[in-house]
Amino acid sequence: MVSSATQRQAAATVDTSALLADIWYYAMPSRDLAPGRLCPKTLFGQPLLFGRTTDGEPFALLDICPHRGIPLRHGRFDGREVECCYHGWRFDRTGTCTAIPSLVEGQNINLSRIKVRRYPCHEAAGNLWVFAGDDPSVAPPPPTLPDTGCAGPRMVTAMRFPCHIDHAVVGLMDPAHGPFVHRSWWWRSGRSIHAKSKRFGPAELGFRMMRHEPSRNSAGYRLLGGKPATEITFRLPGIRIEHITAGANALVGLTAVTPITESETQIHHVMYWNMPWLTALRPVLKIFARAFINQDRVVIVRQQDGLRHDPSLMLINDADIQAKWYYRLKQAWTRARAESTPFENPVTETTLHWRS
Repeated sequence: MVSSATQRQAAATVDTSALLADIWYYAMPSRDLAPGRLCPKTLFGQPLLFGRTTDGEPFALLDICPHRGIPLRHGRFDGREVECCYHGWRFDRTGTCTAIPSLVEGQNINLSRIKVRRYPCHEAAGNLWVFAGDDPSVAPPPPTLPDTGCAGPRMVTAMRFPCHIDHAVVGLMDPAHGPFVHRSWWWRSGRSIHAKSKRFGPAELGFRMMRHEPSRNSAGYRLLGGKPATEITFRLPGIRIEHITAGANALVGLTAVTPITESETQIHHVMYWNMPWLTALRPVLKIFARAFINQDRVVIVRQQDGLRHDPSLMLINDADIQAKWYYRLKQAWTRARAESTPFENPVTETTLHWRS
């Protein structure tokens, strides 16, 4: 769980450590869910069963049979219906019961009233999103990725962090840790630290670092050639989108942070690009991407040793303003859902200054 001290800094009236409800979470890359297959996953504290029908439609159900409580993942799936392994009850992709084999003639039960909870799914740009609620109309849809079209991801890296989602999100958005956590011969040295100023403003369910020329210690951007410019957007519940352009060349990075439980978090880093030559370098890029994310994981693992003592934590200006915004955004979303009022973004346009 997130430290009580952090909660006090975020809000005194709203439990910002709770996992957000009524919002879209990243589930998995589309390619991980083949037609006719089932994929069990625990996400936002719920046991879910993902499937894809033979006609390509994805779905997600609560992975519990309403009859005797056995997980449905142990059953069979014919590409249309899930059959429970215990008594053969069958459920379609909407979670509606279609058959109870033990019934005999004259035992009339309205099968349509027996349902497994269904979680709405959305699929776009090679990604599968799942809604942590019943009515997706109460929240903005999942983000639209720029410069991707109908193309699927060029590269996907996934890793689990043994922490609450808050620490994963704050750690990944932290602008000051780079020279220390990511110090390496292939990325940057400790001597590269220098002052930076970036313009920020509100965005849907979050905030945006306005388009700018990358810092001089961001050597990787120079691979795109020309004069690169980047824009970074963050939105709840834990989605970071970086859009880099250099002339006709474009690269998009989606980092999605999804809670598994209150003490474990899934990280997906999904990349798109339109440069064929970069595809040839994918095996090497994948090694570096995994090493980069693992550097964040290592420091998160070390952090847990301190957090288990529930220490008082500090968030300072300006390097930690994004973390403060994150907690305020969670607070605003939680309050809006509890009070059935419109969500009001607490972020205002400003320039932040820090050294990294």
